[in-house]
Order: sequence, then structure tokens, then C-alpha cells
Amino acid sequence: MDYKDLFHKLERHLAEIQSSADVTAALSALLRRLVDDYRDLGIVGGRIYLRRGAHYVLQQEYPVRRAPRGFKIPASYRPMRELAERGIVRHDLRDPGVDPDIERTLGVKTFAAIAVGERAEHVVAFTLRPRSGREHVIYTLNTIRHVINSKFRQEQLNDRVAEMRAIQMSLLPRTAPSFGGFDVWGATRPAEEVGGDLYDFIAVSPRVLGIAIADSAGHGLPAALQARDAIIGLRMGVEERLRITATVEKLNKVVSHSALASKFISLFYGEVEKNGNMVYVNAGHTPPLLRDKAGLQELTRGGLVLGPSPDALYERGYVTFEPGDVLLGYTDGISEAESPGGEAYGVDRLRDLLLRKAWTSARELVETVLADVDAHTGSDLRVDDQTLVAVVRRR
Repeated sequence: MDYKDLFHKLERHLAEIQSSADVTAALSALLRRLVDDYRDLGIVGGRIYLRRGAHYVLQQEYPVRRAPRGFKIPASYRPMRELAERGIVRHDLRDPGVDPDIERTLGVKTFAAIAVGERAEHVVAFTLRPRSGREHVIYTLNTIRHVINSKFRQEQLNDRVAEMRAIQMSLLPRTAPSFGGFDVWGATRPAEEVGGDLYDFIAVSPRVLGIAIADSAGHGLPAALQARDAIIGLRMGVEERLRITATVEKLNKVVSHSALASKFISLFYGEVEKNGNMVYVNAGHTPPLLRDKAGLQELTRGGLVLGPSPDALYERGYVTFEPGDVLLGYTDGISEAESPGGEAYGVDRLRDLLLRKAWTSARELVETVLADVDAHTGSDLRVDDQTLVAVVRRR
């Protein structure tokens, strides 16, 4: 038998079986496939068991024969103990420790079984043709067990990542806030299922709006967890009467002492008042661009990225929004996005786009930048997370 070919064939068939939170249903579908389509393996029937306390309880049988409904096999039964230790067994009625009464009740003379899952809670037992070769059966079932466990581990990982993505998306503002004469908008596009970028609009008070954009080192799940912690910490720390440098310094200590301290995170945080005054701190983030009547300026005042030094100090920067002024914050996934030839999108393109016209809609600006980045890269595939925040003062 070509076990490599068997492995890939099983993978294809498992992929065809609809993912389900019901592991028993997925195993039952696979069992039917093995019995009906893999006759050369010597499998003529089988059963699915689920561990319940001190017993393994029969869940499904195929083909349906004569096993009593809810039939129980003690976990202390020798083949079951061997299965818990080894993950696979193969026996017939003459083997030591095999109870002929149990096996005859199931209509079995020669059988094998595999344990499935991290805690081996599920058992797939197979009825074999008489005189099925022991070595052949062991190799075959080891292949089947490996494919099943690999698929379930991947599905569990996908489920966890999907849950993390849902949590991360729930942290993003559901709607753009209404704040005086300002129009604000943000968007983020992760490179993977979850990303290390986040942005936020924080209602500090009726007259102050907090604007944040964060970029954790790397991307994927570890970066997402770090960005999540930073945004939640920021939300908990902001107060109208508390200097934002003190807030950022406290947040930096939290990031520095976290379990993910090796994953540094950059942050831009500003608080804008309805009269147009804004105070900000740039903690190692790509400098946002402010377009005003004098042209463009980069908002660079602040200090180190969050994490490397728990005692880092930060300074404030000040700007004033006049009607028609525009702020564009971005992560380096925007400026470093590369064309097929390896040319970075660059900050100069952002500058040119920001100066292109008098922007009155923050959303239009964000969507225009994203479309321009996609046109530059020639694809909507990303190697890094991409996030933008725009603020326009209309009056």
C-alpha cells in the first residue's frame, strides 16, 4: 500500500466533510466513507464512542447492526486502557484481556480502534475482515488517526482565530463619532485573519475626542493580542483632567511588563477639542500628516515605542485645526506596501494625495488612499496590516 497516497486521499475526503462543532457527526461521516470507499483497507464496519466518566458510550454505528443503543464499554477494559496509552490498538477474540462477551455483543471477531482528539475523548473502532494483517492495519490506522487529528487541530485553531478576530473587530468603533464641526473616519485591513493594528475614537468628554492609532510589532495573533491590550489600557486610562503624557507613560509600563513585552507597539494618541486645539503624544509611531494653510507637517513629538523601556518619558505636542485642515494617520503597512517590482508606496505619495484637493469627507480620503495603495501593489493581498485614520475640520 502507498501510505503517502492514502494520506492525501484521506485529506481530500476530510476536506469534503463539512466542518462541524459536532465532532461525532464529522467522525461518523468519515467512518461511512472509510467503510464504503476504502474496501482494500479491510474495514467492514465501525463505531464511534464518546468518553463519559468511567465509560465509553456508543454514539454511532455503521453499518447499523445489533449494538444496543447507548452501549457502554468500561474505560478500565484492557483494550481501552491500551488505547488511552498508545492511541491505537488491534485485537481479536483470542488476545489476552479481550472480553469475548463484549465483542460478540457488538458482532466483532477482529477489531481495531484509534483515539481522536487532544484528550482522546472520542474513539473510532473498526470491525476488520478476519485475518487482516496486523502490521498493515497498524500503519493504515496510524495514517487515518494522524489525518483526523491534524484536521481537528486545524479546525480548533481556525475557530480560536475566528473568535479572536470577532473580539478584535468588536474593539473597533462601530460608527464614526459625531463631534462638533469635525468629520472622522478610520479603517483597518489585517494581513492575516487578525492583525496588530487598531484605531479608536474615545469620547473623553462632551468637548474632547480622543483619537488613537496603534501598530504592534509583526502581525497575526500575538500582535493582535498586544494591540488589543494597548487600546483597552488606553480606554481605561484616559481622563479629561489627566495629562495625556501621564496616561501614555502608565500604558507604557503595562506594555513593558506584559507577557508579550518582546512585542513592542507604536501609538499615536491625540485629544482634540471642539475649538480645534489638539494635544498629542507620538510613541514611536509613523508621524501623522497634518495639512493646514501653511502646507504639511508631521506630528512627531512624543517619545519611544511602548514596551522597551518601562521608565520612558513622553512629551506633548500641540496643533490647532482650522476649518479645512486635515489630519491623516497611518501605519507602516501603508507606506511600506510594495509594487510587484519592489517599490514602496512611500510617504511622498501620501503627501501628494493629501494635497490633491480640499478634502471635506474623512471617509472619502481613507477610501481613496486604500484604493491608491491597491493600485500601486497591483493586488489586495497584504504582507503587513494597513490602517488609516482621517480627521477633517469642516468649520
